[in-house]
Amino acid sequence: MSMRIEKDSMGELEVPEKALYGAQTQRAINNFPISGEPLPEAFIRSLILIKAAAARANESLECLTPEMSKAIQQACDELLNADNLMRHFPVDVFQTGSGTSSNMNANEVIATLASAYHGSVVNPNDHVNYGQSSNDVIPSAIHVSATLELTGHLLPALEHLKTAILEKGDSLAGYTKTGRTHLMDAMPVRLDQTFHAWAAQLQDNIDNLTYLENKTTQLAQGGTAVGTGINAHPEFAITFAKELSDLTKVTFVPGKTFCPDRLSGHGSGFVWSIKGCGSHLYENCQ
Repeated sequence: MSMRIEKDSMGELEVPEKALYGAQTQRAINNFPISGEPLPEAFIRSLILIKAAAARANESLECLTPEMSKAIQQACDELLNADNLMRHFPVDVFQTGSGTSSNMNANEVIATLASAYHGSVVNPNDHVNYGQSSNDVIPSAIHVSATLELTGHLLPALEHLKTAILEKGDSLAGYTKTGRTHLMDAMPVRLDQTFHAWAAQLQDNIDNLTYLENKTTQLAQGGTAVGTGINAHPEFAITFAKELSDLTKVTFVPGKTFCPDRLSGHGSGFVWSIKGCGSHLYENCQ
């Protein structure tokens, strides 16, 4: 494989000649060859959307020139429409602390493409990552990817399944089966009652997940490194949320506080609701 030499504050490093990423991504590849599993594509796509929304916000706030912002947005569009998107994001899911390696992976790839559009150097840190930190980008990407997967895939699928179960139950209203308890035959129960109980259980899952959607649409973006918003424009958080909402057609808002503990709690509740939904589906398939 042909290699090129990249330089950063830590020195020189060999990087594949045709790779869009740079030295920091290559260091992560070298330092964390743990599982061979990259981050999910939904997460990477959300990370790219965040970079596009940040460029738009920073242009609106006059922190980036319109030409620089447009180049970054074009780079993001190119990646989001690429058939081979994931080849540019090889960093292992098990990596350094706050996801800095993946954040820099995105910054470097976008900067390389944006430089070609701009006609001069677009810097991964100074331009693509302007007003951002891994400590707010990565939690926001988790929330954005969870929200988009929930609204675009899981909730519609659960609604469809619930409707199908209700319809099937109605068609079986004239049939009775033997109920089971303690591994023994018990009292009779109509099949439509059984199917309607399954549908009610699904509706509970839908209600829980819909409630948590109101939490995952709250973003850490704008809190930067320690939640104070240092090095970001004072209006960046709200402007970013508006731009991301426009890009995704889902309403995102800044977190009521950028305290990491509060925002991470939303994620744990979401995970438990997903597990509960999966458990119910498994039970009903037995």
